[in-house]
Amino acid sequence: MIRIITTSVFVDDQARALAFYTEMLGFEKKEDIPLGEFRWLTVVSPAARDGVELLLEPDEHPAVGPYKEALVADGIPAASFGVDDVVAEHARLTALGVTFVQPPTDLGPVTIATLDDT
Repeated sequence: MIRIITTSVFVDDQARALAFYTEMLGFEKKEDIPLGEFRWLTVVSPAARDGVELLLEPDEHPAVGPYKEALVADGIPAASFGVDDVVAEHARLTALGVTFVQPPTDLGPVTIATLDDT
């Protein structure tokens, strides 16, 4: 059986991304391995410390800038996260200063919200 071990989001500043994902969203740092100018830097959910790791991947490759710009322009999230109560989590994160580009929206079987991870 195949499993997802690590997935990534491209970030322009690993330290700032780590602060956002841990201090604002509540993830925990799992791996922090120096690799020259950058780091192998992952975070995990405290509810699944041995689960899927999110790699805060430096956006240095020339294709990443246009890719990120296209996703933002089209309103496509680079990653999806789950919570038990979208409305409550939206309120909690908004109080912490997280910006949402889409507030909680009921789509029938699911309610979604889209945040800006800076």
